[in-house]
Amino acid sequence: MDRRFEGRTAVIVGGASGIGELTARRIASGGGCVVIADVNEEAAGKIANSICAAGGCAWSIACDVRRREDVEKVRDFALEKTGSLDILVHTAGGASQRMCNAPGPFAERPYDVLDWGIDVNLKGPLYFARAVIGKMLEQKRGVIILLGSIDGVTGSAPSCDYSTAKAGLIGLTKSLALIGAEHNVRTCCVSPGPVLTRPGMAAMKTPMNRAAEVHEVVDVILFLASDQASFITGVNYLVDGGRACGAQEYNI
Repeated sequence: MDRRFEGRTAVIVGGASGIGELTARRIASGGGCVVIADVNEEAAGKIANSICAAGGCAWSIACDVRRREDVEKVRDFALEKTGSLDILVHTAGGASQRMCNAPGPFAERPYDVLDWGIDVNLKGPLYFARAVIGKMLEQKRGVIILLGSIDGVTGSAPSCDYSTAKAGLIGLTKSLALIGAEHNVRTCCVSPGPVLTRPGMAAMKTPMNRAAEVHEVVDVILFLASDQASFITGVNYLVDGGRACGAQEYNI
């Protein structure tokens, strides 16, 4: 039985669906306690309850990553429940034109939609990193995993603000790695290509002629969050089926 997260507390931001949900379930099944933070409070609660029903340890809490007070509330909630904060996995995000129903070209995209994209995809992870790293440095133990995107590596004409934010996460990853290195606090970024979290992803091209299964991304997150990756920090891992190898052909 996989018990590599025994005694660890993990905060999963965006844990009510997709990659975040499976990450929460897998860490809990590996012996960890998980705090599922999500703007969809009802969905987060259902997942936490199902983890507990299966014998795991989980709580849920509402969180809008754009609100600093929500971010600090999540941190304080996790510390209140277990006294430690060992893993942060930040998966919350999304392309603004899809999430805000603004499909027009970048030159016509409303400024408030651009603000949403930067606030959720870049400032949210930045706020969470700022909130948790102090405790991790104090513990001399901790792992931060940020969810990037292939668009942060190749760029994206349809998703300019999303690409900008995800590229920023690579710089944030390296900076946090430098802050935490001498204190055994690691930070890594995982940048997927298309993932089968929604039907539209299946049509996105990769050299492998398919999108990733959710577990193929989560497996990398779990490896990096575990002691198996104890000497890995400051790195962006591509899980993209080779899409970055042919940016001109596949970045459409």
